[in-house]
Amino acid sequence: MPNASQRLAQARALESLARDVAREVILPRYLKTARNRKADGTLFTEADLESQRRFSEELPRLAPGPVLGEEMSAAEQAHLWSDGRRGLWCIDPIDGTTNFANGIPFFAVSIAYLVNHEPRFGVVYNPVTDESFYAAQGAGAFLNGVPLPLRSAAARLPDAVAGIDFKRISHHLGDELAVRPPYFSQRNFGSSALEWCFVAAGRLDVYVHGGQMLWDYAAGKLILQEAGGMAMALDGGSLIAGPSIKRGVIAAASPTLFAEWRSWISAHS
Repeated sequence: MPNASQRLAQARALESLARDVAREVILPRYLKTARNRKADGTLFTEADLESQRRFSEELPRLAPGPVLGEEMSAAEQAHLWSDGRRGLWCIDPIDGTTNFANGIPFFAVSIAYLVNHEPRFGVVYNPVTDESFYAAQGAGAFLNGVPLPLRSAAARLPDAVAGIDFKRISHHLGDELAVRPPYFSQRNFGSSALEWCFVAAGRLDVYVHGGQMLWDYAAGKLILQEAGGMAMALDGGSLIAGPSIKRGVIAAASPTLFAEWRSWISAHS
């Protein structure tokens, strides 16, 4: 079992690979590739498929285990999840495909390595801004080598900047947040992986999202945790779930702020 320093070295190697694939596969197709729809109505592009192919070839050379990607069938994902306790790569080759396809420069490569279904190290990389968020269990979280967070979280909820995905939370909670917001201001960027990292960095103070898949949060959850933040499922349970399960999430940049945020959400759900 690798120790914390070894996991950090693996995270840095993963960061280098993410940069290479983004430079060679993703960015050359930015603003040039057509968008297509999957059976569930979500978007994908040639860049999603080609970058997933590259990662599937390269990642097992960094650490042993199969590669579970968003651009796979549900049956393939379920099989890999069931057999992947000893080591499993979970990737979203382009998180924020709608942004990517529409020319909005807010999307990311998101990759996590899991053992016993828990993230051990991971990377979220925005190739447009060249911002690489990465973390290793027990070794901290970083943005381009600078330890996270970049700034302290708001001391109390009324001063907080919140990341809110209104379209996936309940109508009642959405109405409460819109009419009687407990925070200072609200943002939504269209890339779950980067939003997790923004909480870890202190750019956002609190966060709620009504429905994320494993590849949306696997790397971001670890990055936030290693930066000193807290997160759990919106229903109060454990967050990590299999690839077929969509989870609501609640998170904050500090334990104190998380307690206040969670209390408000519980009272208004």
